[in-house]
Amino acid sequence: MTDTAPQLDGWRHVYSGKVRNLYEPAETEPGQSETLLVVATDRISAFDHILSPGIPDKGKILTQLSLWWFERLADEIAVPNHVVSTEVPAAVAGRAMVVQRLSMFPIEAIARGYLTGSGLAEYRANGTVTGIQLPTGLVDGSKLEPAIFTPSAKAEVGEHDENIPFAEMVHRIGQEPAEDIRTKTLELYTTAERIARAAGIILADTKIEFGTDADGVITLGDEVLTPDSSRFWDAETYQPGRSQESFDKQFVRDWLASEASGWDQASDTPPPALPDEVVEKTAQRYREAFRRLTGRAFD
Repeated sequence: MTDTAPQLDGWRHVYSGKVRNLYEPAETEPGQSETLLVVATDRISAFDHILSPGIPDKGKILTQLSLWWFERLADEIAVPNHVVSTEVPAAVAGRAMVVQRLSMFPIEAIARGYLTGSGLAEYRANGTVTGIQLPTGLVDGSKLEPAIFTPSAKAEVGEHDENIPFAEMVHRIGQEPAEDIRTKTLELYTTAERIARAAGIILADTKIEFGTDADGVITLGDEVLTPDSSRFWDAETYQPGRSQESFDKQFVRDWLASEASGWDQASDTPPPALPDEVVEKTAQRYREAFRRLTGRAFD
């Protein structure tokens, strides 16, 4: 996916994911820089497809919200993050940050405080989530006390991430880093859930990524606690046993899964273009998540 990234003076494009473009300093040897430029686009993905059109200002909201969380969490928990600077090229101002180059673990670190999504599907099938036995009688939206750690193995763009048990994570990356990441993820989730709840938002679950820096220190990377990487529910209307009002891209997923989209997820055909109404309502949800959490309107 190298055809979606604009040229930026002083930076060399090295990779494009579903949502982000990565660059390294042009004056360095390929792959040898200590820093990277991470640019969040307005692209949106669902069901392992990149959709069209994008969501206006989405990349800026993701970046600004991640920066807010990185700063907020630094005061609460002892987990370093990868942010170096927000001094970026004017063409990507507001949607980019300069970060440390990390050696990323091939794991999505997921914390679940509520049962929904793929976790609910597995629970309905056999009473577990990634091998963790849960109490009987839980429903969509049930609160999990305590929150659970349910890792997944990262897949290539266009492929499905694979939910894996903790033992498999240990096999892939080692016992010590696996236990450290689990501890950090649950601490981060518990802290962020408290902060979000005070803002009228339930943080149902979140996925984060870690890597090691040049000294081998496990460091928080990528984005953190955004509407793309988390489920945000309206605390005022929350009610277990049904789907919740959300401030994330679940609205897009729901439309794609509905008869209105006319799309068969099991087919080989790509998803249809998002209608204007779906684009606008999704943008409104992202802005509302930003406003509630930070206490200021997105400008």
